[in-house]
Amino acid sequence: MIKEINYIDDSYLYESIPSWCPENNLFIIRIKKHMRYIIMLLALSIVSCKTNSQDKAMKTAPSTDNITIDFSKIDLSKITKSEKEWKSELTDQEYYVIREKGTERAFTGDYVSNKKDGVYTCKACQLPLFTSTTKFKSGTGWPSYYQPIKKEVILEDTDHLLGYARTEVMCARCEGHLGHVFSDGPAPTGLRYCINSVSLDFVEKEKTNLRSGN
Repeated sequence: MIKEINYIDDSYLYESIPSWCPENNLFIIRIKKHMRYIIMLLALSIVSCKTNSQDKAMKTAPSTDNITIDFSKIDLSKITKSEKEWKSELTDQEYYVIREKGTERAFTGDYVSNKKDGVYTCKACQLPLFTSTTKFKSGTGWPSYYQPIKKEVILEDTDHLLGYARTEVMCARCEGHLGHVFSDGPAPTGLRYCINSVSLDFVEKEKTNLRSGN
């Protein structure tokens, strides 16, 4: 009978091998025995690399300290207008995205490749939402940020209209549609706020006269 080999027990290597077993079979047996240890080492190596990359990203993530907004001077009260008023103030494209929750075509927005320092505000009510220091290149075709200026300026609503959970992002002051947030962003938050350019205005860092609302 052929001896059943236990790959955990080394003793079989020192026992006699059947006369029909060529040397190359013995080599394969030894390779199989050690393969699981090789796989374990590779897995540990991958995890270690991933952890080191995340640690590095967290240490080098841009800070928002160089752009500050004094919210004590900004009115966060809700802004309520009729759809007729919104239509008179917004362009057709802006109204479609901001009030009807539409989406602009990828890579067509004004701020996809904007690299200037400053603050991104709500197009409809000028509430400061994001800063250039949290903006990153996602390759999706829409401006992307890993966090808002502060949680209070954003509203979120999760729906399942497309058959899976999708979280809409809105301006907390006027409830205008901005885009969606996904959990595939960079450190330190791991989030990607995917925002329509048409929902935003941009104020360069040197200009501090942000309007407090209408």
